[in-house]
Amino acid sequence: MKNKLAKIKYLPNNYEIIEPGDHVICAISNKKIMLENLNYWNVDLQEAYFSFKEAQLKREKLKDK
Repeated sequence: MKNKLAKIKYLPNNYEIIEPGDHVICAISNKKIMLENLNYWNVDLQEAYFSFKEAQLKREKLKDK
């Protein structure tokens, strides 16, 4: 499954792979996130983030609404 987008269900402390793959895409930067490096996501929005920086940007956007 090299270079295949995975479909993920994000859970509070884990995630469930719905469709196998090796990466997901950051909702903010559109960077590829290899599943072994996936550490940041939003359960309510079902979005992945490349790093703390992108996760914080999303949090600030939501707070401003």
